[in-house]
Amino acid sequence: MRRLAEHSYICDRNLATVVYLASALGKPVLVEGPAGVGKTELAKVLAASLDVELIRLQCYEGLDEAKALYEWEYAKQLLYTQILKDKIGEVVRGAQTLRQAVDCIAKEDGVFFSEKFLLPRPLLRAILSPQPTVLLIDEVDKSDTEFEAFLLEVLSDFQITVPELGTLKAAHIPFVVLTSNNSREMSDALKRRCLHLFLNFPDPKRELEIINLKVPGVGEKLAGEVVHLLQRLRGLDLRKKPSISETLDWVRALTLLNVQKLDNELVEETLSSLIKYESDLRKAQEEIKTYLTEQKKLRGGAQADKDFLH
Repeated sequence: MRRLAEHSYICDRNLATVVYLASALGKPVLVEGPAGVGKTELAKVLAASLDVELIRLQCYEGLDEAKALYEWEYAKQLLYTQILKDKIGEVVRGAQTLRQAVDCIAKEDGVFFSEKFLLPRPLLRAILSPQPTVLLIDEVDKSDTEFEAFLLEVLSDFQITVPELGTLKAAHIPFVVLTSNNSREMSDALKRRCLHLFLNFPDPKRELEIINLKVPGVGEKLAGEVVHLLQRLRGLDLRKKPSISETLDWVRALTLLNVQKLDNELVEETLSSLIKYESDLRKAQEEIKTYLTEQKKLRGGAQADKDFLH
């Protein structure tokens, strides 16, 4: 917890325990939860706290092995072939037939199919890295089930077979973090290979800590009101509930505009930093009006009690 806190990442004991066990056991961590609750940030902070490189594979529909593993730089191979065409002539010199010429060239395959012409993509970069790394496989739920099945092999053995080069094994097992926004259910086989961690929206106390940490100078009253309001907004039937990252954007906007409390016309004008859909925006505006009305009544009741006592 302390090492993550040193890099401005507030976590609880459960998260810290899972991260420690994953490191000690050499197992990947599958981090699931709503978008914007700090799943990707966790991998970044882990890399920073361990002082290692972060290698990121962003998943998407249609991602295949070639884009995740490696590609051959055919243009570079062709360029070298043109430059060395005189040498190639010497190699096939003396061949009496086409078959013999092909056999002569085949003996030199290792020249043109070597790591010199191999373009590593994130997975192979993590495996070939001479130093420990953190491998972030981001939004794995967006990839196809075929790619997920391919990942099972990689996460089991941490080795890749390149037909032209043979099997390449990891010099250092990377610390693997997979994130998922739960757009689809991950397979039992993938979950079995990982330690599981679910990150949800923080409770009011922790969210207030995050705001004060990430937005220095925010007023205590404004931060408290924002947290209180957000707990109510997330209870609404919204298409997308406000995430921590969007909360921070909104608080920064309010702070820049010198808003001290939520009963300000600038609040509604900045809601687009927090709410991303028009239908959600109307619901949020109604909830804010209700919230402000309740606050005025509370303040009015408190003032009446004070006058009565006097």
